[in-house]
Amino acid sequence: MDVFIRAARPDDLEALVRLLGILFSIEADFRPEAERQRSGLSLMLAEPERRVVFVAELAGEVVGMVTVQLLVSTAEGGLAALVEDMVVDPAQRFRGVGRRLLGAAEAWAGERGARRLQLLADRENDGALRFYVREGWRFTQLFCLRRGGVC
Repeated sequence: MDVFIRAARPDDLEALVRLLGILFSIEADFRPEAERQRSGLSLMLAEPERRVVFVAELAGEVVGMVTVQLLVSTAEGGLAALVEDMVVDPAQRFRGVGRRLLGAAEAWAGERGARRLQLLADRENDGALRFYVREGWRFTQLFCLRRGGVC
């Protein structure tokens, strides 16, 4: 059966929360908190010109997702896109779903003039890191720092 990639709709919210639960259960910096994830996803869906959630649908079921947001890069002198929340249901991995999701993210960013894609991935998730490298992503000298609770 073929996987269909499309922009998420509000009625996908619970499926997206489920997928984020899978992702955040394996990431060291985050934990599944359904209400927070619902809130964040609602913000993602609210401004489709600046950010998007793509879903992979198989036989009417959402089996994967990725989020993309535009930001300004002073280094690029224009827009860049941040790719996050890439997750495929474990039962559907190794079937090209992730590749198709990343392709949709890249096309969306390119259509909006993004000059660079960047993503955040858990440094302990060797499988995901190998996947990204196979898909042409490269490590940089930068690393992510975070500070919570500043607002």
